[in-house]
Amino acid sequence: MGPLLAVGLASAAFGQAVPSIAPPPAVAANPANKLTLSLSNGGTVVILLRPDLAPNHVARIQSLVRRGFYNGLIFHRVVPDFMAQGGDPTGTGEGGSDLPDLKAEFTSVPFLRGTVGAARTEAPDTANSQFFIMFVPNANLDGNYTVLGRVISGMDAVDKIAPGEPPAEPTKIVTAKLGAKARVHARCRLRFRPS
Repeated sequence: MGPLLAVGLASAAFGQAVPSIAPPPAVAANPANKLTLSLSNGGTVVILLRPDLAPNHVARIQSLVRRGFYNGLIFHRVVPDFMAQGGDPTGTGEGGSDLPDLKAEFTSVPFLRGTVGAARTEAPDTANSQFFIMFVPNANLDGNYTVLGRVISGMDAVDKIAPGEPPAEPTKIVTAKLGAKARVHARCRLRFRPS
């Protein structure tokens, strides 16, 4: 029996709902849950946000993206074989937005390659604007940090984010947009006319 099945069976035995690694169809279909990051390394990363797992954290990210908050910010802490962290306007790991910190929204969804989590201090209820993207799985974070999404396209660009704490030449988020690709496709529909 695999570890995820064991966790699911144990939670089911206690009557707890087990969040799924796979998003519900309605979450995946909603363009507002697709966050596209254009990076200064030339790559594009698409993240599927998970309001079913962390509604307050996802609402915060969406609100900040709509304000243009992430545009121009760097990945200030990039640890090879661990994760890349960004979302701090000071670029030091000490900053956040002007909004209040969020209460933790921990789940049993594991931190795998491509998982996006909310960065915080050692205190659980201190996430604000910073986030991190996992390079590799890390079970030590499971249940201790908020999972707010998963990379669905562009892990090759994530792998090319400049390493360092801080990096000598940090990778920037050039633009962060919600649902951009979905809107473009909707506008570009062609109608077939039989001849």
